[in-house]
Amino acid sequence: MLLHVDEKDRRPIYLQLAAQVKEQIRRGSLRPGDDLPSVRDVARALGINLHTAHRAYQVLRDDGVIVVRLGRRPGEAALREEPADRREVQQRLTGKLNDLITEAFHLGLTPREFRSLVEDLLRLGRGTP
Repeated sequence: MLLHVDEKDRRPIYLQLAAQVKEQIRRGSLRPGDDLPSVRDVARALGINLHTAHRAYQVLRDDGVIVVRLGRRPGEAALREEPADRREVQQRLTGKLNDLITEAFHLGLTPREFRSLVEDLLRLGRGTP
């Protein structure tokens, strides 16, 4: 697992790390059951505060992405067998999607160009051209 801190990213470091782990899972670099580095190893490798690395793992645990096991390294949780219900999807995605749509608008993208970008990224995430 390869993580990095982007000083230009306005998100807090713990959110950057959580997003990177989620992305690696989506792309298949991490698979259910894989062990993740310990919080201490992540903090040391990136030169960040231990609490920052711990917070990233808390976010991932709370989102159901990883399983934290007492006395063992954290591991990736199995993917959901059933999709989230509409309420959870709206609660977790609506604000983020609205922010992206607004950003695309300010970059001058048309709705069609934005949809095309999303479709391209979805295809890449599945490993298809």
